[in-house]
Amino acid sequence: MSDEEPNLAAMLEPVKDAQGDGRWMSQHNCFVQEYSMVQHMQQQEVWREFFSPLHALNFGIAGDTTCNVLWRLQNGELQNIRPTVVVVWVGTNNYQHTAEQEVMAIVQVLVNQLPRTKVIVLGLLPHGKRQNPLWEKNADVNRLLRTAISRLSPAQFFDLSSEFVHLNGTTVAKPLHDLLLQILEETPEEKHKMVDKNRKRKINALKE
Repeated sequence: MSDEEPNLAAMLEPVKDAQGDGRWMSQHNCFVQEYSMVQHMQQQEVWREFFSPLHALNFGIAGDTTCNVLWRLQNGELQNIRPTVVVVWVGTNNYQHTAEQEVMAIVQVLVNQLPRTKVIVLGLLPHGKRQNPLWEKNADVNRLLRTAISRLSPAQFFDLSSEFVHLNGTTVAKPLHDLLLQILEETPEEKHKMVDKNRKRKINALKE
C-alpha cells in the first residue's frame, strides 16, 4: 500500500446497527460505565479456572474488526481502568483486508494511554483444519506483527497457533495464563499482592 492510499482498515468506526436494537453500542456503553463487569467468557469454565482468579476483565465483543476496537478504545473504554497487563487479540475478522497495521495502531493507543501497562498481542489463529487462504493470510500477519512489536516496548508478541484447540479440548488458555502469572510475579506491586493473598490463604488454612 502506497503512502497516498488511505488505510481503510485503520479508520475508526462503530459497528453498524444492522438489527436496529443498538446491541453493540449498548455493550460498549456498558464497558465504559461498568468496567468491572466481566462479559461473555466469564460464563465458560476455562475463564473461571484460569482468568477469574487473576481479576481479569473481558472487553471482547464477538465479530469486532480492528476498526471497531480502535473506535471503542478512542471512545471511553480505557478511561476507568489501570491494568497491569492488557491482552490484545483481534484481527481474525478482518476478512477484506490485512490486520497488521491496525493492530499496531491499537497497541500504540494502549501504550500511549496506559504507559505503565504491559501489552501482550496474541497471534491470529489458523482458520480451518487444512491450509487455506485465510490460514496463510493470518500467518503472514503474525510474521509482520512479531517483527513490528519487537521494536515497541512494553509490548510483546505471543503466538499460540501451535497450541490451538486439540482433540482433547486443550485451548490457548493455559499458556496465556502461565505468561500472565510470570508478568504479574515480575511486577513489584502485583508481586506484593500475590504474597499477601498466599499469606491469607495459609492463615485461613490454619484456622480451619
